[in-house]
This record gives sequence, C-alpha cells and structure tokens, in this order.
Amino acid sequence: MKELLKEISRLAIPEDRWNLLTEEQIKNEWLGNPPASVDEIKLAEQRLGVILPEDYKEFLLIANGFSAPNDIEPGFEAVDRINFLENIDPFLVEVWNESKLEESIDLARSILIAGIDQEQYFLLIPTTVNEPAWRYWKFANWIPGVHLSADLTNYFKGVLEFMKNVS
Repeated sequence: MKELLKEISRLAIPEDRWNLLTEEQIKNEWLGNPPASVDEIKLAEQRLGVILPEDYKEFLLIANGFSAPNDIEPGFEAVDRINFLENIDPFLVEVWNESKLEESIDLARSILIAGIDQEQYFLLIPTTVNEPAWRYWKFANWIPGVHLSADLTNYFKGVLEFMKNVS
C-alpha cells in the first residue's frame, strides 16, 4: 500500500490547483502524515468499540492521515479524529433515516475515516451477522447510489487510475 500512496502523492503534487499542499508535502512528494502508533490505533478501537479492519490499520501505520490528492477525493483523517458519522454529521444521518432507504442503516452505523468538513466522505461500515466483512464506501451527495470498494487498497488503486487518466 505504501508504494500506491507514494505514486498518488507524486501525481498529486503538480495538480495542486488550489495550493492546498504544504511546502513539506511538495518537497517530500508525500501527502501522508507521520505513521500512527499501535497504541493510538488501539485507543481508537477502544473509543469506538470495534476492531478496525487490518488494511485500514496497515494504512494508519504508513500514514496517520493523508491529504486529498484532488478535489473529488476526501482527505483521510488522523486516527484520533475518526468517529461514527452520526457523531460528526448527525443532520446527514437524520435526513437519510427519514428517507427510509436501505443505505440509511449503513450510514447510521458507519465510521467516518476521511472527509471531515469536505464534500465527500470515505466510510467504514462495520461487520454484522449478515455482513461478516467490513465494507468501504465513498459517499457524496453528488455520487448517485452506493460507491463501494472491495477494500482500502482497491479504493486507492481506483484513485491512482483516475489520476493517471486525467493527467
């Protein structure tokens, strides 16, 4: 995953149209924050009452946060900032609950790991008896329907592919 994030970073630097990247990010060609510690990850798991998926923990051990590489992808949060979507954006959860759509159940229990104060979110949907695997959902009101990824690596592969195609 680290090589994938490095390639995304390398492609994002020249595309910084809004000058959102820091001088350090540009110099180092790296959009990531320093890695999280195992203890920081465990604290987040205790706070949320879940065991986070292994690929997300791998990501955090590489980068405890990762800036948005363009204007359609969310920036990933440091592990101490992640929380249930209902705690970060209760209005969105309430509106979707009123819609009675099937997705509203997943939104209500999802964990926001990317996109706080942005137009798009990246959510982790915890396991259930009927869904034994974590699900990965990019959510934005401008994306119709559910945009699921198989896992975090596949999400970042899709980001990289998109960036290569628009460069």
